[in-house]
This record gives sequence, structure tokens and C-alpha cells, in this order.
Amino acid sequence: MRTRDRVLHSLENVYRGAFTTAEDADDSAAMGQLDLEYQRDQLKLEVLLDIRDLLISEKPDATTSLLEKAQNIRKLTRLR
Repeated sequence: MRTRDRVLHSLENVYRGAFTTAEDADDSAAMGQLDLEYQRDQLKLEVLLDIRDLLISEKPDATTSLLEKAQNIRKLTRLR
């Protein structure tokens, strides 16, 4: 399984390449849009990675019920 850092680094590389292309073309509108999209996608990805971490047992021998996992996800997604 990919580590959190590797996944986020891959996302950054994709956007950095597109941003550099827009920067070379002096396209400030595209640069602004890419910046916004990157921040949005990064937040979504971090939430998904948090959910993944909640669903995976911390200890190989530990058994967590599906109900406990669902409750953990509910706690994560509850608005504060």
C-alpha cells in the first residue's frame, strides 16, 4: 500500500507540472485555477487517507468490528 507521503507527493507532482506549463505560457487564469484545484484535491485526498487509516487495523492481531470502524469514520466526518 502506498504511504500517505507518497500519495500526496504524486498529487503535488501532477499539479506542479501543469502549473509550470501554465506559468511558462504566462497564463495567470490557469495558474489560479490550478492552485485552487490542487488545494481542493489535497483536502479530499487527505480525508480519504484518514478514512483508509481508520479502516486498517493498527495491530495485525487486532480485530475491529465493522461497527467500530463506521463509528470512527462518523467521528472523523462530524462537523466541528
